[in-house]
Amino acid sequence: MSLGSSSSAIHIQTASNGATTSPTRTIQKVTIHPVALFSILDHFLRRKDTQDRVIGCLLGTRTETEIEVHSCFAALHGELSNSSEFWLEDNYINSMYELHHKVHPKEVIVGWYSTGSTLDTYSALVHDHFEKSKTAPHPAVHVALNTGTEEGSKPGIAAYLSSPVGVSRKEPNCIFVPVPCEFQYNDAERSGVDLLVNSLSAGTSITNSASNLEVLESSIQTVMEMLDRVLAYVRSVIAGETKGDPSIGRYLLDTFSISTEGLDQGSFASTLQDTLMVSYLANLVRAQAEVSSRLQLVSA
Repeated sequence: MSLGSSSSAIHIQTASNGATTSPTRTIQKVTIHPVALFSILDHFLRRKDTQDRVIGCLLGTRTETEIEVHSCFAALHGELSNSSEFWLEDNYINSMYELHHKVHPKEVIVGWYSTGSTLDTYSALVHDHFEKSKTAPHPAVHVALNTGTEEGSKPGIAAYLSSPVGVSRKEPNCIFVPVPCEFQYNDAERSGVDLLVNSLSAGTSITNSASNLEVLESSIQTVMEMLDRVLAYVRSVIAGETKGDPSIGRYLLDTFSISTEGLDQGSFASTLQDTLMVSYLANLVRAQAEVSSRLQLVSA
């Protein structure tokens, strides 16, 4: 596909099915999980010396107003800085997505990523290709990760949607509209993030994983520090030293609104006894089943 008389760039893509993007509502937020972010960084570290940036597919889930990126994989592409040539291996993308879809059937292609902060004509062509053949009829999101390796640039991440401009729609005639982007992790990913942060603070790339007791101790210490900060904030507001925030007050009210009246009446002890009884009965049934299976083996 030619860009016109001003450029001779070539964009290789599969035939579109004729679907056009007609989203009912605009995407308002993009959420990225650590696995996707670390995969992009790993792809950038493993790139060839001749590559200025890397490109790949974003996989996740979407709603009418939000996109959540769970993972990603690299895409084979090539671009020559000395000329206007660019290519993208589409068959490889389809094969990788089919393999990923077998393991995670709920995740779909939601867009594409690239490293660096440059948005050029090639970016518009790649975005148009993903929007027509990968995410249609939904809009594709573009995540640009600035690694901070270039002189004068700061590391960061940004998300964009495309909006066509001009009288007639053409692939390179679009603008990238920024979308709020945030980094989010769940409880299962928290331990991995903490391990990386600890290795960074220790000044080494190797950190031994903590035992269960050490993880429990660290969690308890973290909760205690959070409670101390909340208590200091509440005391400061009561003393008139700090102006109270209504949103923080409502959040604290919802968090600590659990009734504790029954604790003085022995309900906690009774609940603990019930839990221990259930655990004892479960172990008793397990032991009885084990003895029964052993007796059947002896009688046979």
